[in-house]
Amino acid sequence: MLIVVALGGNALLRRGEPMTAENQRANIKRAASVLAELIGEGHSVVVTHGNGPQVGLLALQAAANPGDGAFPLDVLGAESAGMIGYVIEQELGNLLKRRLFATLLTQVTVDPHDPAFVHPTKPIGPVYDEATAHRLANERGWQIAPDGDKWRRVVPSPKPLVILEASVISFLVERGVIVICTGGGGVPVIARDDGSFCGVEAVIDKDLASSLLARELKADMLLMLTDVDAVYADYGTAAARALRSVSPKELSGRTFPAGSMGPKVSAAIEFIEATGKSAAIGKLDNALEIVRGQRGTWFEASALFPQKPWATGTTPRT
Repeated sequence: MLIVVALGGNALLRRGEPMTAENQRANIKRAASVLAELIGEGHSVVVTHGNGPQVGLLALQAAANPGDGAFPLDVLGAESAGMIGYVIEQELGNLLKRRLFATLLTQVTVDPHDPAFVHPTKPIGPVYDEATAHRLANERGWQIAPDGDKWRRVVPSPKPLVILEASVISFLVERGVIVICTGGGGVPVIARDDGSFCGVEAVIDKDLASSLLARELKADMLLMLTDVDAVYADYGTAAARALRSVSPKELSGRTFPAGSMGPKVSAAIEFIEATGKSAAIGKLDNALEIVRGQRGTWFEASALFPQKPWATGTTPRT
């Protein structure tokens, strides 16, 4: 199977963990071992990844020297994609020495009139307690929102429209290259009237961009790996329960947090409704079991598409 594997930014740098290069590399090394298992099972993978914690840290560092001129979020997004992609490629290469890899900066077009520019929802940077978050928001002109039991800065997250390097990625995949791309959802750009492109101040959701990429590559599966084991109904309440196998119809009327699980669910639904194939969400460490249908949340289009892509013949737990 060709699987687009989307690694969550919080799976690569855990919540509340100091944002050091050492911690990031340790977590990426763990992720690389999981990816190597999938590849060892005979699957082809295209790796995408989040950058929320990292791009927020870079923004903080840039703001610490205002006299030098702070770089905009699109440039910081490209910087973080290169940084994370480099470490993923290196750690995967250390495990799979005879394979070819390519880390590709990816531009993704967005609509300059997307309502996300007026209503920011994408969390970036470190987590804060509520009082600290409100103080920083007042001092720096940030918009903030809850993230679990903490608070984070939020920025615009427009819908991805076109992946400009999709044909290049497809060319590499067809030749057996393991591609690491669409980092942080890709670098957000808009098309000018003359056909040229320029970056915009935003961060694209990695899962929505990964869903778009999976559709453009005609992938067999979209796999979104994060730091929770499944999608939960009534998350954060005493009635919380893991959803194991669901269809878009069954999710009708349910809402999920806009800055975290909501885009993942939307990405899964977009992929399966466009392709009739399956998507899954779950914990990074459970990746192989998720692909086998034994863990995580599986999204199925409908009974019209009964074929299961996993090799073992097992079915998702209900």
